[in-house]
Amino acid sequence: QVQLVESGGGLVQAGGSLRLSCAASGGVFSRFVMGWFRQGPGKEREFVAVIGRSGDTTFYADSVKGRFTISRDNAQNTVYLQMISLKPEDTAVYYCAADRGLGTNYARTYTYDYWGQGTQVTVSS
Repeated sequence: QVQLVESGGGLVQAGGSLRLSCAASGGVFSRFVMGWFRQGPGKEREFVAVIGRSGDTTFYADSVKGRFTISRDNAQNTVYLQMISLKPEDTAVYYCAADRGLGTNYARTYTYDYWGQGTQVTVSS
């Protein structure tokens, strides 16, 4: 049973920073492509960032490019999302997700096999 547990969310003022973590257990972490998604109130879950198995390849949604950085530490079975220059529109529940490698589209939710429970990020103006 693969489990993903997010942490690091909270309340921050616009322009501030947060670092989210997602700890994985129950699988071979280095074989997973790892993604971050978010879902604001009344909105669909949307792609934020993805990182390849070794950490060499990353892709970001246009809305977060230049502000968010995804990284991973395979020795610690953890993926991170460093967020800077936060905006009120970044307010959402943030989810990490794991793809065993059979998916074909990293920006679609159906690609991912496992999901965390989410962590709330609230950015005040």
